[in-house]
Amino acid sequence: MRKESSKNLENEILINNSCGMAYTLNVIGGRWKPAILYRLLTGAMRYSELRNVLPLITERVLVLQLRELEKDGLIEREVFPQVPPKVEYRLSALGRSLEPLLHALSDWGNANRPENDSLREQPSAC
Repeated sequence: MRKESSKNLENEILINNSCGMAYTLNVIGGRWKPAILYRLLTGAMRYSELRNVLPLITERVLVLQLRELEKDGLIEREVFPQVPPKVEYRLSALGRSLEPLLHALSDWGNANRPENDSLREQPSAC
């Protein structure tokens, strides 16, 4: 948490307002947001489905990342009025517009990450 008057926050706002790349990385950056968005390319998913396809993410982080993505308008959260409650997450039109970028990032990472057989045997993080 930063003070609203901090120089760091002022610099971040200036950079994000003047550089499209910086803004994009700020919105989708981090360890889990790209993986969440990439998984939602296939369609709507429930919270438990996201937890299952991203086994390394903690529940707390998943909740926080979903809230941030919803606040930024990249995903939509639909609550179904039933017992027990059912919630689905899907890409918004804005989130769907990231599809070519997400595929390009995935392709680049797969082509350029260092060869390490021990890492390739681990469960997929995204």
